Order: sequence, then structure tokens, then C-alpha cells
Amino acid sequence: MSSHTLDTFLKENLEDLKSRGLYNVIDPLESANGPTIQINGQELINLSSNNYLGLATDERLKEAAQKAVEEYGVGAGAVRTINGTLKIHLELEEKLAQFKHTEAAIAYQSGFNCNMAAISAVMDKHDAILSDELNHASIIDGCRLSKAKIIRYNHSDMDDLRQKAKEAKESGLYNKIMVITDGVFSMDGDIAKLPEIVEIAEEFDLITYVDDAHGSGVLGNGAGTVKHFGLSDKIDFQIGTLSKAIGVVGGYVAGKKELIDWLKVRSRPFLFSTALTPADVVAATKAIEILSNSTELQERLWENGRYLKEGLQKLGFDIGESETPITPCIIGDEVKTQEFSKRLNEEGVYAKAIVFPTVPRGTGRVRNMPTAAHTKEMLDQALAIYEKVGKELGVI
Repeated sequence: MSSHTLDTFLKENLEDLKSRGLYNVIDPLESANGPTIQINGQELINLSSNNYLGLATDERLKEAAQKAVEEYGVGAGAVRTINGTLKIHLELEEKLAQFKHTEAAIAYQSGFNCNMAAISAVMDKHDAILSDELNHASIIDGCRLSKAKIIRYNHSDMDDLRQKAKEAKESGLYNKIMVITDGVFSMDGDIAKLPEIVEIAEEFDLITYVDDAHGSGVLGNGAGTVKHFGLSDKIDFQIGTLSKAIGVVGGYVAGKKELIDWLKVRSRPFLFSTALTPADVVAATKAIEILSNSTELQERLWENGRYLKEGLQKLGFDIGESETPITPCIIGDEVKTQEFSKRLNEEGVYAKAIVFPTVPRGTGRVRNMPTAAHTKEMLDQALAIYEKVGKELGVI
């Protein structure tokens, strides 16, 4: 592609996105990512972070990270398989396995990396993957990388999953069949039907894979969606993130010891990417310790989530089918959704518009992420702004 061709491609497509309300403007923060944030000198109530438990700015984590930098430096210095595995990596993985009620765990540089790593290390072109149609982009990309046959099933439709599992099994075309689902779906806040998925998996001998990025630290006393349903011994792969509720960065896969041993010798992001930094490892370990010893932060998160949901529903907003603190306000039209988010911002609430391709066309929404760190006063102020902007734009 010549430079002229590239220039034309970029100009035309960027203009097209902007005209359809699909261009995302990135706002740099001038503060830490807490319950309130500062952008362009303006203080805003922050309803757009994944920092569910407020741990990203927790003093205990900051202190642990500072000590780790003093002792181990700022980087691990190598990939895990050469000499980038520090003893603190192993301590984190032991804590994660205990936390997730599994035999072992392996840490990666991001949650996205986990799905690129784990799916393609086990599945190949002779296999099939049954994937919920609303699964996260990283799951979709991990499936593509594996070269397995991807069979999408309708979102949380257990009849459709059963039918497609039966067809795939009876076809005799595949060596292995895996079923993959998010534990909590990040755009709608609904929870996967794991008991039914496990039942279907047992009937048709499916490998089970749950990406619990938005469930870990939130459900099951913090241990996640799998623990919430009491299915820790029934799910083969439990994927989690060390960002979101844990407040740091990175990801992990938890499961049987043999699975983790296999990922250590066959998953490419583990083999070819420098290890997580010492500060991140120790801060994440500290967060896991906090969550293992107390449910106070989860309780505060759920209370704030319920409070915001009830307030938005009373005002007449469509908050969909959320069963978790994730609270979408579904507007529909992409341009109107962008305008709604912009007006909230001007009035003092930072809640980003989520539009296609992150969600299907015509289902644009402003997604609210209340955290344990928000106060009732902040939420009351946010609801008053929602009411004002909603009436102004004819959304309520």
C-alpha cells in the first residue's frame, strides 16, 4: 500500500466514523483514576472506570508497589522462561489459585493476552469452539488465532447452545469442542448461565472456558462468577484480569495443574513477552490478600450499584437487564448517544458513550460503572445531572 493509498484510506474512513457518531475521542486525565477525575481542569464524577473496588489508588497497594521497585527494580528484565520469573511471580500465582479455588494459576501481562494465550495453546484447526455472540473482543480474537471452527450461539440461549453442541459432537468432524463465555457481560451487566452451560458441557463432553474479567472481585465473595455458582471444580479454564476490581494490570488463567504446566510451555504470550513488572505483581498480590480477608469493598460496591440503578430507573432510563453493578443507559441512536455523553460531561459527570462496533448498531448506550469508592453524595449529584440532561435531550 503506497503512502498516497494509505492517506486516502485513513482520511475517508476517519471522516466516515465521525459523521456516524462512531469516532471515539480519548480524554487524558490530569489526576488519578478515582471516584472523581480531572479533565481539562474540570472536576468530574467518574462513572466510566473499571476500578470497581477503588483499589487502583489504595494506599496499601501503592506502598507495596514502592517497596517492590526498591527491591526488584522497575522491570522483570526477561521473559518468564529465561530468567524473568521472580519469586514474587510464583507467590502471586499461588495466591490466585487459592483465591479462585483451583490447583494452579498462571499470570500474563494483560487479560487480553490470556485469551490470545490460552485458547490457541489448546485448540487448533481440528477443533470447534462454541462462543456466545456477545463475548469480549479478546475472546473472539483468541478463537480466530486458534484456527478452530468458530460456532456462535445466541446470547445466553441455552437451547441454541445445546442444539449446536449436539450438531458439532454428532458431526464427528472435531477432535475437541470447547464452550466459551464471559462470566459477566461487560456491556449489559448480565451474568452467564453457568449451571446450564456446565450441564450441556457434561452431556456433550465440552471443554469449559469462562472469562471472568468483570466477575472477579465482584461476585462470589470476590472469587468470581464460577464460585458464585459453586462450580469451581466444573470449569476447566477460569480467566481473570488483574486490572478492573484488582486495580492493577495483567491477567491470569486458573485451572488444573496440568493445564497450567501446558500453558507455561505452549502459550505464546508467556513464552515471548517480558514478565509483569515487580510493582504490578506485588500490588496485585496485595489486592488479592485484601479481597481474601474481607468482603467490605464488595458490599460497598453492590450497595452503590443498587442505589444508582434504582435512581436511574425512577427517572425513566432504560438500564437493560443488568444483574451486576455495571449499569447501561441504553439510548439507541449513535449520534444521540454521543451527544448525551457530551452533555453529561459538560455538566460534571464522566460517563462514556459505547457504540458500534463495541455494541450492536442501534443499541448505543452510556455505560455507568459505580465503584466502592463513590459516596452517596456523588451518586445523588450524578442522578440530578442525568435527570437534567435526559429531559433536555428528550431521552426521558
